[in-house]
Amino acid sequence: MKKLTLLLLLCAHFVAQTQQSLDIDIPKISEEIILDGSLEESVWKSASVYAKDFQQYFPTDSVIAEDNTTIRMAFDDENLYVAIECFTRGSDFVIPTLKRDYRAGGNDNITLLIDPFSDGANAFMFGTNPAGVQREGLISRGGTDIQGFTTSWDNKWKCKTKVYDNKYVAEMAIPFSTLRFNKNVKQWKFNSYRFDMQANERSTWAPIPRNQWIFNLGYMGNMNFQEEITSTGSKVSIIPYAITSYEKDIEAGTDSNVDYNLGGDAKIAITSGLNLDLTANPDFSQVEVDRQVTNLSRFEISFPERRQFFLENADLFGSFGFQNINPFFTRRIGIAVDTTTDTNIQNAIYGGVRLSGKINSNWRLGLLSMMTKKEENAGQPDLNYTVATVQRKIGERSNIGAIIVNRQSINPSNDDITEKYNRVVGLDYNLATKSNLWSGKTFVHKSISVDNKSDAIAHGFDLSFNKRRFLATWQHEYVGDGYDAQVGFIRRTDYYKIGPEFRYFFYPSSGIINRTNLFMEYRQFWIPGTGKTDQDFATGVSLEFSNNSRLNFELGRKYIFLFDEFDPTGTDSTPLPEDSEYSYHFMKANYNSDNSKPLSVRFGPYVGQYFNGMRYGARGSINYRVEPYGSVSLNYNYNLFDMPYLDEKKSTILLGPRFDFSFTKSVFLTAFFQYNSQSQNTNINTRLQWRFAPASDFFLVYSDNYFSGNPGDPSDRFAFDLRNRSIVAKVTYWLNM
Repeated sequence: MKKLTLLLLLCAHFVAQTQQSLDIDIPKISEEIILDGSLEESVWKSASVYAKDFQQYFPTDSVIAEDNTTIRMAFDDENLYVAIECFTRGSDFVIPTLKRDYRAGGNDNITLLIDPFSDGANAFMFGTNPAGVQREGLISRGGTDIQGFTTSWDNKWKCKTKVYDNKYVAEMAIPFSTLRFNKNVKQWKFNSYRFDMQANERSTWAPIPRNQWIFNLGYMGNMNFQEEITSTGSKVSIIPYAITSYEKDIEAGTDSNVDYNLGGDAKIAITSGLNLDLTANPDFSQVEVDRQVTNLSRFEISFPERRQFFLENADLFGSFGFQNINPFFTRRIGIAVDTTTDTNIQNAIYGGVRLSGKINSNWRLGLLSMMTKKEENAGQPDLNYTVATVQRKIGERSNIGAIIVNRQSINPSNDDITEKYNRVVGLDYNLATKSNLWSGKTFVHKSISVDNKSDAIAHGFDLSFNKRRFLATWQHEYVGDGYDAQVGFIRRTDYYKIGPEFRYFFYPSSGIINRTNLFMEYRQFWIPGTGKTDQDFATGVSLEFSNNSRLNFELGRKYIFLFDEFDPTGTDSTPLPEDSEYSYHFMKANYNSDNSKPLSVRFGPYVGQYFNGMRYGARGSINYRVEPYGSVSLNYNYNLFDMPYLDEKKSTILLGPRFDFSFTKSVFLTAFFQYNSQSQNTNINTRLQWRFAPASDFFLVYSDNYFSGNPGDPSDRFAFDLRNRSIVAKVTYWLNM
């Protein structure tokens, strides 16, 4: 009888959970909300707790979270207010840093995902931890992959927290001017996820299966506003800057240069969903320097965009095509090629304008135009970059989009008519089903140039079938020999590629291993009319452990046909000859320890054949945290090449010590050193940031570059001669008009 009663109670609980409406009713209020983490206002005492009973995402996704979380909301004419209670079993929190825009993994925090247009494609992200450290970001591509996640976006909002014996409480005020939405709609989509390190669990309000990303926008509840939002607060934001800098290029032998400059950005809300961004004489010196990498491939490497002007609605411009067949790559703006040395140089930007956002629930629009300065010594004329995109929602979460890219020379001084303009037109279809079972995209793009190249087409197709235990992906690409997207990121042309992938998942009910992933990947490239040029096959296993560590082991085989000479060691050694082919086998692994611990490591060894020789190496990092003030880390990448056609063994070394310190929640220091034997360069970059007001900062940036020498030549290995030095002081201020 007891067993029957227990069974009935469990069934009743299950039915109640499955029938629970995932809705938050949001009253409009007139009383003042004081952000202090105390929840003493009458609205919080009387408001119903709609968002509760979070469900586990890790270690399993079939039970209610052990530590409860509750969310209440209210709004007035200017702000959305959120009150969050995160119940805990003590106050021994993991808080790695006080720096804004921390990463969620491995520490205690709560995150909100707000989708004002309910399209399941784009959302705003706001989060905090028990110390009240804020982070904000943007989700695009439906949250179906990590490429649609960024915390580089910045805006003005407020948050205060307070820690109690059995919980921490967060109060947020998010201005409607920060968000984009339709005025005549009273319902938005919403979800929240929490990392709870004391219970070693991750949980979400709207349940998300473990085979999906925790920020997937296909799993959302509803925010129901009592009344329509009648005001969006400030319509105009002005963000001026002032800067002074000192530069000295010792390697070039030029005189020291001291400069002063003024400029700024403006954000204007044309409608509640459409935003106009303006920039005049922009300067991006405060943006963190890219981490150096060891490039052993034959192709260019892409780095993500971090400049604030380009970030909001960035997917409207930058998500066309695939990552390696991208018709518009914003980092091409502000960088020019010196035609005398064939190297990249900084290209000053006069200014720009960008209109982007939602026209209504079904249509999105993006327009961008920027002018860059003439660089006479580099043979570069004034250039205009213009991009126009439009996107139409189809079904629940899919869309179709079109793009036009134009790079136009203004009064070019050289006689090369092929440089007068370069254009790309394209059409993309992005698929994301309501059930998240199917996702993918297909596109066709055409480049247009003065010399009217033939076969100027790029096409791609990607389709994934994702169930709890099985993931299958088919991808193919074609890039014609004449396809020329000068403002895009195109790793190679004149090829056809297929790339199927299969993964099978096991979920042990208990024990050390939390999830096992068996995988098989295959890629093959052909040149039309010529034949196979590259072939990759890999199979292996990935293990995710209950203590948050991960281990990956892979066996692989590669085939490469070289049409041109190529140095596989990346050390400017004697290259392998053209018209030669190579097949080789290798093993590699990767281990990530639990990053919630003060000391964490990442270790990835490689051993095996490499072209016509052998390669041994390891890459990874060692990280030590001093909570909550920061961390010290060392990134490394070492490769040893034993190639029989060379007289001696060769090696590449990349070392990157990094120091991150947050003295307070408004003063941060980042210092990192990068020694790269491949580029024979050592870089020192130090950035001090003081956030003296919301979204307003003072930056002091110091940077040195030294010649590192060549490890293969003992005579100059430690010849750290200074190449160039710069010191920059910059202040920005966010002013709402």
